[in-house]
Amino acid sequence: MASYEALVTAGLAAYKGFITCHTAVVTIRVGAKYTVQQFAALIERETHQVELKTGASPSKLQEAMVAFSNGDGGVIFIGVTDKREVVGRKLDQGTDDQIHEAALAAHDVGRYAVKEIDVDGKAVVAIVVKRREEGFAQTSDGRILVRKGARNVALFGADAWEFMSSRKLRRFERANAEISLDDCDSDALLELSEVYGWSLSSPDLWDRLGERGLAVGENLTIAGALFLTKPSDSLQLNKAIVEVRRYPDDGTDYDRREVFDGPLPAQVRGATKFITDELGSDLVVTGLYRYEIPKLPEVVVREAIANAVAHRSYEINRTAILVEIRPDIVVVRSPGGLPEPVTVETIRQAQAARNPDIIDVLRRFSLAEDAGRGIDVMEDEMEEALLDPPEFIDDGISVTVRLPLQGPITPRERAWVSDLERQGRISGSDKLLLVHAARGNELTNGVARGILKTEDSGVARRALQRLRDAELLEQVGERGSSTYYLAESIAPPAAYRFSLHQLIGMVLDAAEIEELSNERVRELTGLNRQQSLTLLQQLVRDGRLLQTGSRRGTRYVLPADDDEGLF
Repeated sequence: MASYEALVTAGLAAYKGFITCHTAVVTIRVGAKYTVQQFAALIERETHQVELKTGASPSKLQEAMVAFSNGDGGVIFIGVTDKREVVGRKLDQGTDDQIHEAALAAHDVGRYAVKEIDVDGKAVVAIVVKRREEGFAQTSDGRILVRKGARNVALFGADAWEFMSSRKLRRFERANAEISLDDCDSDALLELSEVYGWSLSSPDLWDRLGERGLAVGENLTIAGALFLTKPSDSLQLNKAIVEVRRYPDDGTDYDRREVFDGPLPAQVRGATKFITDELGSDLVVTGLYRYEIPKLPEVVVREAIANAVAHRSYEINRTAILVEIRPDIVVVRSPGGLPEPVTVETIRQAQAARNPDIIDVLRRFSLAEDAGRGIDVMEDEMEEALLDPPEFIDDGISVTVRLPLQGPITPRERAWVSDLERQGRISGSDKLLLVHAARGNELTNGVARGILKTEDSGVARRALQRLRDAELLEQVGERGSSTYYLAESIAPPAAYRFSLHQLIGMVLDAAEIEELSNERVRELTGLNRQQSLTLLQQLVRDGRLLQTGSRRGTRYVLPADDDEGLF
Protein backbone atom coordinates (compact mmCIF):
# COMPACT_ATOMS: atom_id res chain seq x y z
CA MET A 1 0.00 0.00 0.00
CA ALA A 2 1.34 3.41 -0.93
CA SER A 3 2.32 5.74 1.89
CA TYR A 4 0.09 8.65 2.88
CA GLU A 5 2.73 11.15 1.69
CA ALA A 6 2.90 9.38 -1.68
CA LEU A 7 -0.88 9.56 -2.08
CA VAL A 8 -0.89 13.27 -1.41
CA THR A 9 1.96 13.83 -3.88
CA ALA A 10 0.24 11.68 -6.50
CA GLY A 11 -3.03 13.55 -6.05
CA LEU A 12 -1.34 16.91 -6.51
CA ALA A 13 0.58 15.76 -9.53
CA ALA A 14 -2.48 14.23 -11.18
CA TYR A 15 -4.45 17.38 -10.76
CA LYS A 16 -1.86 19.49 -12.54
CA GLY A 17 -2.90 17.82 -15.79
CA PHE A 18 -6.55 18.71 -15.29
CA ILE A 19 -6.17 22.29 -14.15
CA THR A 20 -8.22 25.06 -15.77
CA CYS A 21 -6.45 28.37 -15.59
CA HIS A 22 -8.35 31.41 -14.35
CA THR A 23 -7.46 35.02 -14.98
CA ALA A 24 -6.03 36.61 -11.86
CA VAL A 25 -5.17 40.18 -11.07
CA VAL A 26 -1.52 40.88 -11.75
CA THR A 27 0.13 42.16 -8.62
CA ILE A 28 3.51 43.69 -8.06
CA ARG A 29 5.76 41.45 -6.02
CA VAL A 30 8.13 43.43 -3.84
CA GLY A 31 11.53 41.92 -3.12
CA ALA A 32 13.97 42.76 -0.36
CA LYS A 33 16.85 44.26 -2.35
CA TYR A 34 17.23 46.09 -5.68
CA THR A 35 19.86 47.82 -7.74
CA VAL A 36 19.01 51.33 -8.90
CA GLN A 37 18.25 50.00 -12.39
CA GLN A 38 15.99 47.17 -11.11
CA PHE A 39 14.03 49.52 -8.89
CA ALA A 40 13.64 52.08 -11.68
CA ALA A 41 12.15 49.38 -13.90
CA LEU A 42 9.78 48.31 -11.10
CA ILE A 43 8.33 51.76 -10.44
CA GLU A 44 8.08 52.70 -14.11
CA ARG A 45 5.75 49.72 -14.78
CA GLU A 46 1.97 49.79 -14.23
CA THR A 47 1.58 53.24 -12.70
CA HIS A 48 -2.03 52.40 -11.68
CA GLN A 49 -0.43 50.10 -9.08
CA VAL A 50 2.40 52.36 -7.91
CA GLU A 51 2.32 55.46 -5.71
CA LEU A 52 5.48 57.38 -4.82
CA LYS A 53 5.86 59.43 -1.64
CA THR A 54 8.75 61.26 -0.07
CA GLY A 55 7.05 61.47 3.33
CA ALA A 56 4.48 59.56 5.39
CA SER A 57 1.60 62.01 5.72
CA PRO A 58 -1.32 59.92 7.10
CA SER A 59 -3.91 61.83 5.03
CA LYS A 60 -2.03 61.25 1.75
CA LEU A 61 -1.26 57.63 2.59
CA GLN A 62 -4.91 57.08 3.42
CA GLU A 63 -6.02 58.25 -0.03
CA ALA A 64 -3.62 55.91 -1.82
CA MET A 65 -4.56 52.93 0.39
CA VAL A 66 -8.27 53.49 -0.27
CA ALA A 67 -7.76 53.85 -4.03
CA PHE A 68 -5.64 50.68 -4.25
CA SER A 69 -8.17 48.80 -2.09
CA ASN A 70 -10.94 49.76 -4.53
CA GLY A 71 -8.87 48.80 -7.57
CA ASP A 72 -6.44 46.00 -8.26
CA GLY A 73 -4.23 46.69 -5.28
CA GLY A 74 -0.85 48.35 -5.45
CA VAL A 75 2.30 49.46 -3.67
CA ILE A 76 3.11 52.78 -2.00
CA PHE A 77 6.85 53.47 -1.91
CA ILE A 78 7.90 55.99 0.75
CA GLY A 79 11.28 57.65 0.21
CA VAL A 80 10.94 58.22 -3.55
CA THR A 81 10.22 61.55 -5.28
CA ASP A 82 7.69 62.11 -8.09
CA LYS A 83 10.70 62.22 -10.43
CA ARG A 84 11.52 58.64 -9.25
CA GLU A 85 14.61 59.72 -7.37
CA VAL A 86 15.34 57.53 -4.34
CA VAL A 87 15.92 59.81 -1.34
CA GLY A 88 15.42 57.05 1.22
CA ARG A 89 13.17 56.45 4.26
CA LYS A 90 13.76 54.03 7.12
CA LEU A 91 10.92 52.03 8.66
CA ASP A 92 11.29 53.50 12.13
CA GLN A 93 8.62 53.58 14.81
CA GLY A 94 7.33 56.99 13.75
CA THR A 95 6.84 55.94 10.11
CA ASP A 96 5.20 52.67 11.12
CA ASP A 97 2.78 54.52 13.41
CA GLN A 98 1.84 56.99 10.66
CA ILE A 99 1.09 54.15 8.22
CA HIS A 100 -1.20 52.33 10.65
CA GLU A 101 -2.82 55.62 11.65
CA ALA A 102 -3.73 56.18 8.00
CA ALA A 103 -5.20 52.69 7.65
CA LEU A 104 -7.21 52.96 10.86
CA ALA A 105 -8.61 56.37 9.94
CA ALA A 106 -9.98 55.07 6.64
CA HIS A 107 -12.97 52.75 6.37
CA ASP A 108 -12.41 49.14 5.32
CA VAL A 109 -9.08 49.35 3.50
CA GLY A 110 -7.82 46.10 2.03
CA ARG A 111 -5.23 43.88 3.60
CA TYR A 112 -1.83 45.50 3.67
CA ALA A 113 1.73 44.69 4.63
CA VAL A 114 4.60 47.04 5.46
CA LYS A 115 8.23 46.25 4.76
CA GLU A 116 11.58 48.01 4.37
CA ILE A 117 13.51 47.33 1.18
CA ASP A 118 17.04 48.18 0.11
CA VAL A 119 17.72 50.14 -3.07
CA ASP A 120 21.44 50.26 -3.66
CA GLY A 121 22.13 50.88 0.04
CA LYS A 122 19.21 53.24 0.69
CA ALA A 123 16.19 52.21 2.75
CA VAL A 124 12.73 52.58 1.18
CA VAL A 125 9.43 51.70 2.87
CA ALA A 126 6.95 49.68 0.82
CA ILE A 127 3.25 49.40 1.71
CA VAL A 128 1.70 46.54 -0.27
CA VAL A 129 -2.10 46.97 -0.41
CA LYS A 130 -4.43 44.19 -1.58
CA ARG A 131 -7.66 44.92 -3.40
CA ARG A 132 -10.92 44.35 -1.52
CA GLU A 133 -12.92 41.47 -2.91
CA GLU A 134 -16.21 42.52 -1.35
CA GLY A 135 -17.44 45.86 -0.11
CA PHE A 136 -15.37 48.97 -0.70
CA ALA A 137 -13.02 51.35 1.09
CA GLN A 138 -13.63 55.01 1.90
CA THR A 139 -11.53 57.82 3.28
CA SER A 140 -12.27 59.15 6.74
CA ASP A 141 -14.38 61.94 5.20
CA GLY A 142 -16.49 59.45 3.21
CA ARG A 143 -14.93 59.68 -0.28
CA ILE A 144 -14.79 56.59 -2.51
CA LEU A 145 -11.49 56.77 -4.41
CA VAL A 146 -10.33 54.61 -7.30
CA ARG A 147 -7.05 54.47 -9.15
CA LYS A 148 -6.97 55.91 -12.67
CA GLY A 149 -3.49 55.94 -14.09
CA ALA A 150 -1.28 57.59 -11.50
CA ARG A 151 -4.16 59.52 -9.85
CA ASN A 152 -6.60 58.80 -7.04
CA VAL A 153 -10.02 59.84 -8.35
CA ALA A 154 -13.23 60.28 -6.32
CA LEU A 155 -16.47 58.70 -7.58
CA PHE A 156 -19.80 60.55 -7.43
CA GLY A 157 -23.41 60.00 -8.46
CA ALA A 158 -24.13 57.21 -10.94
CA ASP A 159 -20.46 56.18 -11.07
CA ALA A 160 -20.37 55.71 -7.30
CA TRP A 161 -23.66 53.78 -7.31
CA GLU A 162 -22.54 51.46 -10.12
CA PHE A 163 -19.24 50.82 -8.38
CA MET A 164 -20.85 50.03 -5.00
CA SER A 165 -23.41 47.71 -6.63
CA SER A 166 -20.71 45.76 -8.44
CA ARG A 167 -18.74 45.21 -5.22
CA LYS A 168 -21.70 43.53 -3.53
CA LEU A 169 -21.50 40.72 -6.08
CA ARG A 170 -17.97 39.73 -5.09
CA ARG A 171 -17.06 37.43 -2.21
CA PHE A 172 -13.74 37.64 -0.45
CA GLU A 173 -13.72 33.93 0.42
CA ARG A 174 -13.58 33.11 -3.32
CA ALA A 175 -10.61 35.40 -3.99
CA ASN A 176 -7.35 33.90 -5.20
CA ALA A 177 -5.14 33.53 -2.11
CA GLU A 178 -2.04 33.24 -4.33
CA ILE A 179 -1.04 30.12 -2.40
CA SER A 180 0.06 27.12 -4.41
CA LEU A 181 -1.85 23.90 -3.98
CA ASP A 182 1.51 22.32 -3.16
CA ASP A 183 1.53 24.35 0.06
CA CYS A 184 -1.52 22.60 1.55
CA ASP A 185 -1.08 21.18 5.04
CA SER A 186 -1.06 17.41 4.41
CA ASP A 187 -2.96 16.53 7.60
CA ALA A 188 -5.64 19.15 6.89
CA LEU A 189 -6.00 17.89 3.31
CA LEU A 190 -6.35 14.30 4.52
CA GLU A 191 -9.02 15.27 7.07
CA LEU A 192 -10.97 17.28 4.48
CA SER A 193 -10.80 14.41 1.98
CA GLU A 194 -12.06 11.94 4.56
CA VAL A 195 -14.99 14.21 5.47
CA TYR A 196 -16.09 14.39 1.83
CA GLY A 197 -15.11 10.82 0.90
CA TRP A 198 -12.54 11.91 -1.66
CA SER A 199 -9.49 9.92 -2.67
CA LEU A 200 -6.16 11.68 -2.33
CA SER A 201 -4.85 9.87 -5.41
CA SER A 202 -7.81 10.82 -7.62
CA PRO A 203 -7.02 13.11 -10.57
CA ASP A 204 -10.34 14.84 -9.83
CA LEU A 205 -9.35 15.82 -6.29
CA TRP A 206 -8.58 19.46 -7.06
CA ASP A 207 -11.63 19.76 -9.29
CA ARG A 208 -13.66 18.78 -6.21
CA LEU A 209 -11.90 21.52 -4.26
CA GLY A 210 -12.79 24.00 -6.98
CA GLU A 211 -16.44 22.94 -6.87
CA ARG A 212 -16.46 23.69 -3.14
CA GLY A 213 -14.95 27.14 -3.65
CA LEU A 214 -11.64 26.08 -2.08
CA ALA A 215 -9.44 26.33 -5.19
CA VAL A 216 -9.19 28.50 -8.29
CA GLY A 217 -6.73 27.75 -11.04
CA GLU A 218 -3.51 26.46 -9.53
CA ASN A 219 -4.06 28.24 -6.23
CA LEU A 220 -6.21 28.04 -3.15
CA THR A 221 -8.96 30.54 -2.57
CA ILE A 222 -9.11 32.41 0.72
CA ALA A 223 -11.62 29.81 1.96
CA GLY A 224 -9.30 27.02 0.83
CA ALA A 225 -6.35 28.58 2.64
CA LEU A 226 -8.43 28.92 5.83
CA PHE A 227 -9.14 25.17 5.80
CA LEU A 228 -5.93 23.78 4.31
CA THR A 229 -3.17 25.97 5.75
CA LYS A 230 -2.31 27.89 8.88
CA PRO A 231 -3.78 31.28 7.88
CA SER A 232 -1.49 33.39 10.05
CA ASP A 233 1.50 31.96 8.13
CA SER A 234 0.07 31.57 4.63
CA LEU A 235 -2.18 34.63 4.32
CA GLN A 236 -1.68 38.30 5.12
CA LEU A 237 -4.44 37.87 7.70
CA ASN A 238 -2.68 38.63 10.93
CA LYS A 239 -5.70 37.95 13.11
CA ALA A 240 -7.54 35.08 11.43
CA ILE A 241 -7.60 33.46 14.86
CA VAL A 242 -9.77 32.98 17.93
CA GLU A 243 -8.39 34.77 20.99
CA VAL A 244 -9.80 33.85 24.40
CA ARG A 245 -9.26 35.99 27.50
CA ARG A 246 -10.26 35.06 31.03
CA TYR A 247 -11.18 37.87 33.45
CA PRO A 248 -11.39 37.34 37.23
CA ASP A 249 -13.97 40.13 37.62
CA ASP A 250 -15.70 42.92 35.69
CA GLY A 251 -12.44 44.86 35.21
CA THR A 252 -10.23 45.32 32.17
CA ASP A 253 -7.31 43.12 33.28
CA TYR A 254 -7.39 39.49 32.20
CA ASP A 255 -5.42 36.78 34.00
CA ARG A 256 -5.16 34.24 31.17
CA ARG A 257 -4.98 34.45 27.39
CA GLU A 258 -5.06 31.65 24.82
CA VAL A 259 -4.87 31.88 21.03
CA PHE A 260 -6.32 29.25 18.68
CA ASP A 261 -4.72 29.26 15.26
CA GLY A 262 -4.44 26.82 12.38
CA PRO A 263 -7.13 25.50 10.00
CA LEU A 264 -10.65 26.61 10.92
CA PRO A 265 -11.90 23.23 12.27
CA ALA A 266 -8.97 23.17 14.70
CA GLN A 267 -9.81 26.71 15.84
CA VAL A 268 -13.46 25.85 16.54
CA ARG A 269 -12.65 22.61 18.35
CA GLY A 270 -9.78 24.06 20.38
CA ALA A 271 -11.60 27.21 21.48
CA THR A 272 -14.78 25.27 22.36
CA LYS A 273 -12.93 22.79 24.54
CA PHE A 274 -10.90 25.47 26.30
CA ILE A 275 -13.95 27.60 27.09
CA THR A 276 -16.08 24.71 28.37
CA ASP A 277 -13.16 23.43 30.48
CA GLU A 278 -12.57 26.90 31.92
CA LEU A 279 -16.24 27.37 32.77
CA GLY A 280 -16.57 23.93 34.33
CA SER A 281 -19.72 22.76 36.06
CA ASP A 282 -21.70 23.42 39.21
CA LEU A 283 -21.48 20.35 41.47
CA VAL A 284 -24.73 19.84 43.33
CA VAL A 285 -25.68 16.96 45.61
CA THR A 286 -29.37 16.20 46.02
CA GLY A 287 -30.35 13.08 47.92
CA LEU A 288 -28.41 10.12 46.57
CA TYR A 289 -27.39 11.89 43.38
CA ARG A 290 -24.45 14.11 42.46
CA TYR A 291 -25.05 16.46 39.58
CA GLU A 292 -22.44 18.22 37.48
CA ILE A 293 -24.42 20.90 35.68
CA PRO A 294 -22.40 22.66 32.93
CA LYS A 295 -22.37 26.39 33.46
CA LEU A 296 -22.97 26.71 29.72
CA PRO A 297 -24.07 23.87 27.38
CA GLU A 298 -21.16 22.80 25.18
CA VAL A 299 -23.32 22.94 22.03
CA VAL A 300 -24.03 26.64 22.76
CA VAL A 301 -20.31 27.42 23.09
CA ARG A 302 -19.45 25.49 19.93
CA GLU A 303 -22.21 27.15 17.91
CA ALA A 304 -21.21 30.64 19.10
CA ILE A 305 -17.58 30.04 18.05
CA ALA A 306 -18.54 28.35 14.77
CA ASN A 307 -20.90 31.22 13.89
CA ALA A 308 -18.17 33.76 14.60
CA VAL A 309 -15.66 31.83 12.46
CA ALA A 310 -18.15 31.28 9.63
CA HIS A 311 -19.70 34.75 9.44
CA ARG A 312 -16.82 37.07 10.31
CA SER A 313 -15.36 39.42 7.71
CA TYR A 314 -11.90 38.10 6.87
CA GLU A 315 -11.10 41.28 4.97
CA ILE A 316 -10.94 43.12 8.28
CA ASN A 317 -7.29 42.48 9.02
CA ARG A 318 -5.55 42.74 12.39
CA THR A 319 -8.77 41.97 14.28
CA ALA A 320 -9.33 38.57 15.87
CA ILE A 321 -12.48 36.85 17.03
CA LEU A 322 -12.34 37.79 20.71
CA VAL A 323 -13.91 35.72 23.50
CA GLU A 324 -14.16 37.06 27.05
CA ILE A 325 -14.81 34.65 29.91
CA ARG A 326 -16.10 36.51 32.94
CA PRO A 327 -17.61 35.28 36.24
CA ASP A 328 -21.19 35.79 35.05
CA ILE A 329 -21.03 35.86 31.23
CA VAL A 330 -19.20 34.71 28.10
CA VAL A 331 -18.89 37.31 25.33
CA VAL A 332 -18.00 36.37 21.72
CA ARG A 333 -17.15 39.27 19.37
CA SER A 334 -16.42 38.77 15.66
CA PRO A 335 -15.25 41.36 13.08
CA GLY A 336 -17.81 42.70 10.63
CA GLY A 337 -21.48 43.56 10.95
CA LEU A 338 -24.38 41.26 10.10
CA PRO A 339 -24.68 40.56 6.35
CA GLU A 340 -27.64 42.20 4.66
CA PRO A 341 -30.59 41.81 5.03
CA VAL A 342 -30.13 40.23 8.48
CA THR A 343 -30.67 42.44 11.54
CA VAL A 344 -30.61 41.68 15.24
CA GLU A 345 -34.41 41.74 15.20
CA THR A 346 -34.65 39.20 12.34
CA ILE A 347 -31.59 37.13 13.19
CA ARG A 348 -33.64 34.01 13.95
CA GLN A 349 -35.81 34.21 10.81
CA ALA A 350 -33.64 35.82 8.11
CA GLN A 351 -30.89 33.91 6.36
CA ALA A 352 -27.82 35.38 4.67
CA ALA A 353 -24.23 34.25 4.61
CA ARG A 354 -21.10 36.30 4.11
CA ASN A 355 -19.00 33.14 3.61
CA PRO A 356 -21.28 30.33 2.34
CA ASP A 357 -18.33 28.15 1.24
CA ILE A 358 -16.80 28.29 4.72
CA ILE A 359 -20.15 27.50 6.33
CA ASP A 360 -20.76 24.52 4.05
CA VAL A 361 -17.41 22.96 4.89
CA LEU A 362 -17.87 23.53 8.63
CA ARG A 363 -21.20 21.71 8.38
CA ARG A 364 -19.50 18.73 6.78
CA PHE A 365 -17.16 18.70 9.78
CA SER A 366 -20.28 18.72 12.05
CA LEU A 367 -19.09 21.98 13.56
CA ALA A 368 -22.04 24.13 12.48
CA GLU A 369 -25.77 23.63 12.29
CA ASP A 370 -27.83 23.51 9.09
CA ALA A 371 -28.86 26.79 7.47
CA GLY A 372 -30.87 28.96 9.81
CA ARG A 373 -30.47 26.58 12.77
CA GLY A 374 -27.46 28.03 14.60
CA ILE A 375 -29.30 30.84 16.40
CA ASP A 376 -32.23 28.50 17.13
CA VAL A 377 -29.90 26.00 18.77
CA MET A 378 -28.27 28.62 20.99
CA GLU A 379 -31.56 30.12 22.14
CA ASP A 380 -33.32 26.77 22.60
CA GLU A 381 -30.45 25.14 24.49
CA MET A 382 -30.10 28.13 26.82
CA GLU A 383 -33.83 27.99 27.54
CA GLU A 384 -33.69 24.23 28.13
CA ALA A 385 -30.82 24.74 30.59
CA LEU A 386 -32.91 27.40 32.36
CA LEU A 387 -30.35 30.10 31.62
CA ASP A 388 -31.08 33.66 30.55
CA PRO A 389 -31.33 33.99 26.74
CA PRO A 390 -28.35 34.96 24.60
CA GLU A 391 -28.11 38.58 23.50
CA PHE A 392 -27.02 39.66 20.01
CA ILE A 393 -25.55 43.10 19.27
CA ASP A 394 -24.55 44.54 15.89
CA ASP A 395 -22.80 47.91 15.88
CA GLY A 396 -21.88 47.77 12.19
CA ILE A 397 -18.24 47.06 13.00
CA SER A 398 -18.60 43.75 14.82
CA VAL A 399 -21.24 41.28 15.97
CA THR A 400 -21.31 40.43 19.67
CA VAL A 401 -23.00 37.44 21.29
CA ARG A 402 -23.47 37.59 25.06
CA LEU A 403 -24.08 34.25 26.81
CA PRO A 404 -25.19 34.71 30.44
CA LEU A 405 -24.07 32.14 33.02
CA GLN A 406 -27.08 32.73 35.21
CA GLY A 407 -30.81 32.32 34.88
CA PRO A 408 -34.06 32.61 36.77
CA ILE A 409 -33.08 29.73 39.08
CA THR A 410 -29.93 28.66 40.92
CA PRO A 411 -27.71 25.67 40.05
CA ARG A 412 -29.15 23.77 43.02
CA GLU A 413 -32.65 24.41 41.75
CA ARG A 414 -31.58 23.31 38.27
CA ALA A 415 -30.26 20.07 39.77
CA TRP A 416 -33.48 19.52 41.70
CA VAL A 417 -35.77 19.90 38.69
CA SER A 418 -33.30 17.87 36.57
CA ASP A 419 -33.67 15.05 39.10
CA LEU A 420 -37.45 15.22 38.73
CA GLU A 421 -37.07 15.31 34.96
CA ARG A 422 -34.78 12.27 35.09
CA GLN A 423 -37.48 10.42 37.00
CA GLY A 424 -39.94 11.26 34.22
CA ARG A 425 -42.16 13.28 36.55
CA ILE A 426 -41.91 16.60 34.67
CA SER A 427 -41.19 17.84 31.16
CA GLY A 428 -38.95 20.70 30.15
CA SER A 429 -41.73 23.30 30.05
CA ASP A 430 -42.78 22.43 33.63
CA LYS A 431 -39.52 23.37 35.30
CA LEU A 432 -40.07 27.07 35.92
CA LEU A 433 -43.61 26.49 37.18
CA LEU A 434 -42.36 24.03 39.77
CA VAL A 435 -39.52 26.29 40.93
CA HIS A 436 -41.94 29.20 41.26
CA ALA A 437 -44.15 27.08 43.53
CA ALA A 438 -41.13 25.81 45.48
CA ARG A 439 -40.25 29.37 46.38
CA GLY A 440 -43.53 29.66 48.25
CA ASN A 441 -45.51 31.40 45.51
CA GLU A 442 -49.03 30.41 44.55
CA LEU A 443 -49.74 29.56 40.94
CA THR A 444 -52.83 30.67 39.09
CA ASN A 445 -53.59 30.34 35.40
CA GLY A 446 -52.59 33.98 34.88
CA VAL A 447 -49.29 33.57 36.73
CA ALA A 448 -48.55 30.38 34.78
CA ARG A 449 -49.19 32.14 31.47
CA GLY A 450 -46.65 34.80 32.41
CA ILE A 451 -44.03 32.19 33.38
CA LEU A 452 -44.61 30.12 30.24
CA LYS A 453 -44.73 33.25 28.03
CA THR A 454 -48.04 32.31 26.43
CA GLU A 455 -51.44 33.95 26.12
CA ASP A 456 -53.16 30.59 25.77
CA SER A 457 -54.97 29.77 29.03
CA GLY A 458 -55.39 26.18 27.85
CA VAL A 459 -51.62 25.68 27.67
CA ALA A 460 -51.22 27.03 31.22
CA ARG A 461 -54.13 24.96 32.55
CA ARG A 462 -52.79 21.71 31.07
CA ALA A 463 -49.30 22.37 32.49
CA LEU A 464 -50.68 23.01 36.00
CA GLN A 465 -52.90 19.94 35.87
CA ARG A 466 -50.02 17.81 34.62
CA LEU A 467 -47.97 18.79 37.69
CA ARG A 468 -51.00 18.22 39.89
CA ASP A 469 -51.53 14.72 38.47
CA ALA A 470 -47.85 13.96 39.07
CA GLU A 471 -48.47 14.87 42.74
CA LEU A 472 -45.98 17.72 42.55
CA LEU A 473 -48.60 20.45 43.00
CA GLU A 474 -51.71 20.59 45.14
CA GLN A 475 -54.85 22.27 43.77
CA VAL A 476 -57.07 24.46 45.90
CA GLY A 477 -60.42 25.58 44.48
CA GLU A 478 -62.08 24.79 41.19
CA ARG A 479 -62.15 26.20 37.68
CA GLY A 480 -61.35 29.91 37.42
CA SER A 481 -60.58 30.28 41.12
CA SER A 482 -58.07 27.41 41.21
CA THR A 483 -54.68 28.00 42.79
CA TYR A 484 -51.79 25.59 43.02
CA TYR A 485 -49.09 25.11 45.68
CA LEU A 486 -46.05 22.88 45.98
CA ALA A 487 -46.99 19.47 47.35
CA GLU A 488 -45.71 18.81 50.86
CA SER A 489 -43.99 15.64 49.68
CA ILE A 490 -41.53 17.63 47.55
CA ALA A 491 -38.30 18.75 49.26
CA PRO A 492 -36.69 21.68 47.43
CA PRO A 493 -33.18 22.98 48.18
CA ALA A 494 -32.27 24.98 51.26
CA ALA A 495 -32.14 28.28 49.37
CA TYR A 496 -35.89 28.43 49.18
CA ARG A 497 -36.83 25.77 51.78
CA PHE A 498 -35.31 27.70 54.67
CA SER A 499 -36.03 31.18 55.96
CA LEU A 500 -33.30 33.84 56.04
CA HIS A 501 -32.91 33.17 59.80
CA GLN A 502 -32.29 29.48 59.10
CA LEU A 503 -29.85 30.21 56.25
CA ILE A 504 -27.80 32.46 58.56
CA GLY A 505 -27.69 29.67 61.10
CA MET A 506 -26.53 27.22 58.45
CA VAL A 507 -23.69 29.56 57.34
CA LEU A 508 -22.51 30.23 60.92
CA ASP A 509 -22.61 26.53 61.77
CA ALA A 510 -20.44 25.82 58.72
CA ALA A 511 -18.00 28.59 59.73
CA GLU A 512 -17.32 26.73 63.00
CA ILE A 513 -15.94 23.84 60.93
CA GLU A 514 -14.13 25.51 58.02
CA GLU A 515 -13.19 28.78 56.36
CA LEU A 516 -15.95 29.82 54.02
CA SER A 517 -15.83 31.16 50.47
CA ASN A 518 -18.64 32.54 48.36
CA GLU A 519 -18.60 29.32 46.36
CA ARG A 520 -18.84 27.14 49.49
CA VAL A 521 -21.83 29.14 50.77
CA ARG A 522 -23.53 28.71 47.40
CA GLU A 523 -22.99 24.95 47.61
CA LEU A 524 -24.50 24.83 51.10
CA THR A 525 -27.53 27.03 50.47
CA GLY A 526 -28.34 27.06 46.77
CA LEU A 527 -28.10 30.87 46.73
CA ASN A 528 -26.68 32.48 43.60
CA ARG A 529 -23.38 34.39 43.61
CA GLN A 530 -24.85 37.83 44.38
CA GLN A 531 -27.27 36.53 47.03
CA SER A 532 -24.46 34.63 48.75
CA LEU A 533 -22.19 37.70 48.67
CA THR A 534 -24.96 39.90 50.10
CA LEU A 535 -25.54 37.46 52.97
CA LEU A 536 -21.81 37.18 53.78
CA GLN A 537 -21.26 40.94 53.66
CA GLN A 538 -24.23 41.47 55.98
CA LEU A 539 -22.72 38.99 58.48
CA VAL A 540 -19.38 40.84 58.23
CA ARG A 541 -21.07 44.19 58.89
CA ASP A 542 -22.89 42.65 61.87
CA GLY A 543 -19.55 41.44 63.26
CA ARG A 544 -20.54 37.79 63.06
CA LEU A 545 -17.91 36.94 60.43
CA LEU A 546 -14.49 38.33 59.53
CA GLN A 547 -13.39 38.74 55.89
CA THR A 548 -9.81 37.93 54.86
CA GLY A 549 -8.10 38.08 51.46
CA SER A 550 -9.49 39.61 48.27
CA ARG A 551 -11.03 38.58 44.99
CA ARG A 552 -10.84 34.80 44.52
CA GLY A 553 -8.86 34.46 47.69
CA THR A 554 -11.61 36.00 49.87
CA ARG A 555 -12.47 33.87 52.90
CA TYR A 556 -14.89 34.30 55.82
CA VAL A 557 -14.17 33.07 59.37
CA LEU A 558 -15.70 33.42 62.83
CA PRO A 559 -14.23 36.23 64.97
CA ALA A 560 -11.69 35.06 67.52
CA ASP A 561 -13.86 36.23 70.45
CA ASP A 562 -17.07 34.74 69.05
CA ASP A 563 -19.17 33.03 71.72
CA GLU A 564 -21.93 30.48 71.29
CA GLY A 565 -24.63 32.77 72.66
CA LEU A 566 -24.17 35.32 69.89
CA PHE A 567 -26.71 33.81 67.51
